[in-house]
Amino acid sequence: MKPSKYNIFFSYQGNMIGYNSLVNDFILMTNELYDLYSKTLSEDISKLAIIHPDFWEILISKHFIVSNEIDELQQTKELVNSFDRNQETYHLIINPTLNCNFKCWYCYETHINGSKMDNSTIEKIKMHIIKKLNCENIKQFTISWFGGEPLLYYHQVIYPILKFTNENIAKRNIHFNSNFTSNGYLINDKIVKEFSKLGINGFQITLDGHSESHNKVRYAGNKRGTYDKIVSNIIKCLKNKIYVTCRINISKETFNNIEKIIDDFSILTSIENEYLEFSFNQVWQEKEDLHEKILEIIELFNNHNFATQYNRYRDTLRNSCYADKENHATINFNGDVFKCTARDFNPENREGFLNKDGSIEWNQKYYTRMDAKFKNSPCLNCNILPICNGSCSQKALENKDIEYCINNFDENRKIDIIKKKFLFAIK
Repeated sequence: MKPSKYNIFFSYQGNMIGYNSLVNDFILMTNELYDLYSKTLSEDISKLAIIHPDFWEILISKHFIVSNEIDELQQTKELVNSFDRNQETYHLIINPTLNCNFKCWYCYETHINGSKMDNSTIEKIKMHIIKKLNCENIKQFTISWFGGEPLLYYHQVIYPILKFTNENIAKRNIHFNSNFTSNGYLINDKIVKEFSKLGINGFQITLDGHSESHNKVRYAGNKRGTYDKIVSNIIKCLKNKIYVTCRINISKETFNNIEKIIDDFSILTSIENEYLEFSFNQVWQEKEDLHEKILEIIELFNNHNFATQYNRYRDTLRNSCYADKENHATINFNGDVFKCTARDFNPENREGFLNKDGSIEWNQKYYTRMDAKFKNSPCLNCNILPICNGSCSQKALENKDIEYCINNFDENRKIDIIKKKFLFAIK
């Protein structure tokens, strides 16, 4: 037997916390037990089975001690493939336009006025959908709408594609759903009534803090404030059983009166509240670490019975980015095909294009991406590889042939990540 290469230990309130990143689980032990573990570790770990059999069994069950024959790196690779090479799901992201009715200061997209998917590209997408629906392995099919603001062309692009998809999926044993990343401003009663018929079940809609800070960033023409209308539209979705992830972008400015968001959603019934989740995300341009303040806000929302998520603790292996997955494509308004949506949709970034028959002609960049993981030597020897894996395939692509670490090769920073992951888990 041997200790797992993915064990991490740190002190907490007079005890020791152990974490194994492969099984993504914690263990609490006294300092005496940790000293016993450390002593046998430096001598012969198997002695622990005789000295303290109960402790030994717990360490084995939690994967802190494994058989000598186990190749944990190979186990990690197999775990990655089980998620990223899954052939039972297909995820299609469509950009009807790169234009937007907002101009938020932190947005990384290059908005293109007048950009709109034409009928020729719509027909190619329909052909692509048919090809995927005919794949015998597919059991889950998802269409996500992105942009730009996708609802700008709801009737011209979105409705006909979803109507076509629902008509052709009806006789197949495939579960279908559709969702939007939207600013939420253009939602109205008419289209909400159509959502359930079209398989639309979810939105991600952003608030930049409460009304005062939000309206400085997210405004319509003539700098009209949008907060009240967006909140009203979110509630409209919830009342119609449409799930909404309310993304709250965090910078120093958005903390002012942020707790008032709770008051604005206090009118929800307990059933309506089940369809709402608040997601807290520090904008990448904010250089100050706002982690502790964000935790305080999350606790406040939780105390008012709102579901929350905080992507700082995302397990990028088990919850890998859609761009990492083989069965995913993002089709731009002009028929260019991408994987990552967190970069500009410039022609030089594309990884393929849509053919007339609906097939995707992938280029070398795509194949390089899909083979990019487990190529970075520091990652292969890291004890948090099974939850980090170098972040994502986009990071791997951008650091091709360069040794890199998204935690700056700082072991203390890695331990700090696990500490904060633990503290968030027990809140």
